[in-house]
Amino acid sequence: MERKPNCWEFKKCGREPGGNKVSKLGVCPAAVDERGEGANGGSESGRICWVTAGTFCGGKVQGSFAQKRESCEACDFFVAVKKEEGDAFVFLPSWLQEGGGA
Repeated sequence: MERKPNCWEFKKCGREPGGNKVSKLGVCPAAVDERGEGANGGSESGRICWVTAGTFCGGKVQGSFAQKRESCEACDFFVAVKKEEGDAFVFLPSWLQEGGGA
């Protein structure tokens, strides 16, 4: 299976562990949230970043999934993942549907 790019690779934000902006902005929660491992073919929550609270998008820290849903659905990365995954696209992972929170 071909490895698929995670949000931090696609967006080149530098907030993945060891990234060039970690010292200034910190590690992105999506880059270390193991609950999303494998979803949409990504590592950690890198291909379901829209459900991860505290991601840094649009120049500022974002809130919960409910607060950022609209802006995430307009994001070029979200659109690309949805297109790439087609019918297999995971919008909400099972742990979130079961009340695990984001």
